[in-house]
Amino acid sequence: MGAVTDALDPALDPAPDPAPMREQYHTSVLAERDLAAHPMEQFARWFKDAADSDGIREPNAMVVATATPDGRPSARTVLLKHYDERGFVFYTNHESRKGGELAANPHVSLLFPWHPVARQVIVTGTATRVDREETAAYFRSRPHGSRLGAWASAQSSVIASRDELLARYEELAARYPEGEEVPVPPHWGGYLVAPEAVEFWQGHENRLHDRLRYTRTPTGSWHVERLAP
Repeated sequence: MGAVTDALDPALDPAPDPAPMREQYHTSVLAERDLAAHPMEQFARWFKDAADSDGIREPNAMVVATATPDGRPSARTVLLKHYDERGFVFYTNHESRKGGELAANPHVSLLFPWHPVARQVIVTGTATRVDREETAAYFRSRPHGSRLGAWASAQSSVIASRDELLARYEELAARYPEGEEVPVPPHWGGYLVAPEAVEFWQGHENRLHDRLRYTRTPTGSWHVERLAP
């Protein structure tokens, strides 16, 4: 791919101005007395609400933010595949950009942006790899094409063209036809993000939002505090 210019094409229609774009949120108050004792239980409540909402297409979509050893941030959208009292689990290529960054710096942030219900959940914590047995169990549950895709894509690496990617996929599809077991790639697996803080954000009119944050104490219990919006 050659160099590109940063100038906007004058022949295009003017892009809309983002400055006046705003919405007034009309939602119920998020009060401390209504929170669950554990943030993962509160997350389960809100995740169910998000999944039941007609306006949220992929409630398990979350932004995963990592950082390089020298502090340069990077972010991308990943799908949550499991959660329990331990925390949040997602799967990816360990040799991808995020995999390399997590190997060097395991501190991570997750953001669930549930805009249609004026809610978001922000998690900060530490990521560790899940064991191979857990990874294999999830990998076997994936559609056949997704399993082939995990082998076909050297995620985050530079490739010459899309044709190169498709050719690799077709080669794998011939080797492992539908119905045949696809082995788990050694470079692919899950990460468990163990939360250290979890913030529940509820939008309100006039930007007077509710922000309640659970923080893990040294004893392992959870302390809740309200943040100014």
